[in-house]
Parts: sequence; structure tokens; C-alpha cells
Amino acid sequence: MDATDLRILEILQTDASLSNVELARRVHLSPSPCLARVRALEARGLIRQYVALLDAQQLGLHLNVFISISLKQQNRETLQAFEERIVLRDEVMECYLMTGDADYLLRVAVPDMPALERFILEQLSPIAQVEKIRSSFALKQVRYKTALPLQNA
Repeated sequence: MDATDLRILEILQTDASLSNVELARRVHLSPSPCLARVRALEARGLIRQYVALLDAQQLGLHLNVFISISLKQQNRETLQAFEERIVLRDEVMECYLMTGDADYLLRVAVPDMPALERFILEQLSPIAQVEKIRSSFALKQVRYKTALPLQNA
């Protein structure tokens, strides 16, 4: 991967809706070699997908909640069983296996407190492996970005 590939990735991270012609202009290539580079980056898995970032507030998803989950056991089967259940939930925006006090950290987007209560009581609590659930509410989103830092890539 060279500097041009990194520049392509940097530009696409900030605006994936650009036409190939515009992208090529910005990286100082003709359209055909630019498209070939993009396709190669996709084939290598560096570009996983193209998405539109939506405004959660305007869509009525007013609560951004971080939920720490502790499991009864931390063996491979227990972790896998939990993960298989949690990835099916649309409310779960992110899920991380953690070190420290909790086994998992979830970021959940829900419209309101009743929806959060339903999610916890009807979706999380019934999971046999779950021992402890702790929620923290985001009061304000100070920074949110999806673009990865490519300076040291």
C-alpha cells in the first residue's frame, strides 16, 4: 500500500459518495487506475463496505447507553453463546469483549427509557449466561467519528 492508496482511503472515509471521477481528480490519477486501486483495496478487505451515517436524534433514538455485562463463566462456549444472541439485536450498535471488571461493553441506541427497560428485561436478563448488567448514559456526545487514523498505517 502506497501513499496514493492511503489518500484514497482517507478521502473515502470522509465521503464515500464521491464519484470515481472526483476521487481520481483528488488523488491525481485518471479514473481507470483510480477505480482499479479502489477495487484492489476492496478485494484486500481494507474497504469493508460503504454506508450512510444517519442522525440518531432525528430518527428518535434519543438514548445512547453503554451497558457493561458480566457473565457467570468466561469459557469459550459461554462467550460464544452470549455473542450469538447479542449480534441479533438491532439496538446493539457495538459490542466489545473487554478486560477488567466487565466481560462485555455494549453501546445501545434506543428511543427512550421504556425501550431501554424492555431491552434489558426482555433481551439481556433472560440470557442464561448473564450475571450482572450495569448501564451508563451518555449525557452528551463530545466526539463521534468513523474515520480511522491513517497517519501510522
